[in-house]
Order: sequence, then C-alpha cells, then structure tokens
Amino acid sequence: MVNFVEAQKPLLKRLMRMAGLRPVDVEIEPGTTMHIWVPKHHVSKKSGTIRPVVEHGGVDGDGEKAGAAKRKKSAAESRPNVVLVHGFAAEGIVTWQFNFGVLVSRYNLYIPDLLFFGKSATASADRSPELQARCVAAALARLGVARCDVVGFSYGGMVAFKLAETRPDLVRSLAVSGSVVAMTDAVNSATMTRLGATSSAELLMPETLKGLKQLLSISMYKKMWFPDRFYKDYLKAMFNNRKERMELLQGLITSNMDAKIPTFQQKIMLIWGEEDKIFDIELAKKMKEQLGDGCFLHGIPKAGHLLHVERPCAYNRQLQRFLSYVNSEEKEAAGGGAN
Repeated sequence: MVNFVEAQKPLLKRLMRMAGLRPVDVEIEPGTTMHIWVPKHHVSKKSGTIRPVVEHGGVDGDGEKAGAAKRKKSAAESRPNVVLVHGFAAEGIVTWQFNFGVLVSRYNLYIPDLLFFGKSATASADRSPELQARCVAAALARLGVARCDVVGFSYGGMVAFKLAETRPDLVRSLAVSGSVVAMTDAVNSATMTRLGATSSAELLMPETLKGLKQLLSISMYKKMWFPDRFYKDYLKAMFNNRKERMELLQGLITSNMDAKIPTFQQKIMLIWGEEDKIFDIELAKKMKEQLGDGCFLHGIPKAGHLLHVERPCAYNRQLQRFLSYVNSEEKEAAGGGAN
C-alpha cells in the first residue's frame, strides 16, 4: 500500500532539482556521512560527485564558450550562502518545502539532513548538538563555504545557535524560530509540565495515532483535520531511527548549573509564532533581552510552533527582510563592495 507521506518526496526532490539544487552525501569522517542538498555548481555533471570549488569560481578552459561558462559559474558561486537547518519531526526538504523557493534565486541554499534524519548517520556515540554543529560545519567546509547565514527551526535552532557560538568565522547571522539557546533542566521541566507530557521523547517521538495527533495539535495554531491514514503514514515515514533520536533528545538537556548565554557576534533574528505552545513568545522575549542589542524579535500572529508551515508567506517575508538587511549592512561596512 502506498504511503502518502513518502509519496510526496519524489515530487519535492523534483522541485528541488528544478530550483537548481542537487543532493550529495558528504563523508565527514569514516562512519559519519551527512546528506545535504546543495547548489548544482557543486556537483559534477559527468560523475554526479562533489566538484571541488575553485577559488574565485569558474572552471578551467579555453575559448569564448569556456570563458562565458566561467563568468556564469563565478556569478552563481558569489551569491550569499544560506543554510536551512530542520527541526525534529522531519528531514530538510520536508521541513522547508514552503520556504526554499523564495530564497533560491538570490542565495546559494544548503539544506542538510542532521544526523539520524534522512540519509545522514554516524557511528559515533556522541548525541550532542555540538556534534551536529561540527558535522554541518565540516560538510560546508568540504563544499568550500567560508561564510553563511544560518536559519534554524526548533531542534535545528539549537544546532544553529551552537554553530554560531563555536564558529563565528563561518556564521554571519542567525534566523531562529521556535527554539532556545540551550535546553536546560528548568526550561525542559517547565515545558513538559505546561504541555502535560512526562518527557520530550513522549512528546516528540509519538508511537500512536493519539500521540501524533496531540503533537500536531500543540504545534499548530489552527486545528486541522487529517484522516487516520495520514497519521499512520506519517508515523511510518518520519519517526525512524527511534533509539538514536531519543538519545539526541537526552543529549540536548543541559544542567542549570552549566547553562550560560554565550556572547554572540552575529546579528540574530527571532521569528516567532505568537501562539507557540511549545516555546511561547514570552520565552522569546526573555531570550531577546539576554542576547542583547544584536538580537531582534518578530512575532507572527495566528501562528504556532510550525509557523513556517502554517503561515509561510508571513514567515518568508520576514526572513527575506532580515537576510536583505544583513547583506546590505555588510556591503555598507565594506564601502559598497560585493560580499
């Protein structure tokens, strides 16, 4: 019997290819591979493998035709780089299916699957967000990405914060929604109590239709009806690698004693659903104060935790404004020069 959730993936992949993106598997180290959608100029047409990035862009060759190809390649590679980091319920292209299309014409998009999502996996026993951040950074380095803006949602937001903290040379700016800098004991306990769950694993890794319906209900502002067949297909398609993902959730929890708010060098935009029940907007306001003057908060009304799915147009507009802002600011700082 056809799984309707899985059946949409070939269509999504086709749309990604039409937008100029290609899937690659980047070996970070023996036993660790990250699957990531990248701009097609990274992929060799003949072999389908990753094409080494040539400094200043372009491909070696002689003649007018080769020169035109080189100029075109250089223009594509010189666009700003944007990395989209997914949350806990789905892999990259499923998470960002309503958002990548408005960005792909102006930016080089990179959409990784975090470890134990999609085709990404590791033999390492480490389950921390630090490992996820290191692997994203290593994959980008392999692709020749030296500077980027990072967009993170929920679990991906925590990975994005860690990436910005540890690699300020790589991350120019952050846009985060439905997330926290670190999941402390206090934040986790308060969140689970408010939602009536005994643990994050019970909430985020449902095994029954009832559990999945409850998760979607608290994740969205609007109450949406789906047939039970949809929920069954979603459980089969999206919640694999259960053991490893539960370990990822355990690896998120930080002791209150060890928790601290880093001093971020980057501009940070918090894009929030005003009706987010998992991480409410009051938490976002507190986080904005803690992060200082370089952090901005924009609330989207009538949107919950899944704001980029519920209200993609409003989310996309704000994200585009922020990315345009950080690009224009860098150009002004450089005296009007190109990035």
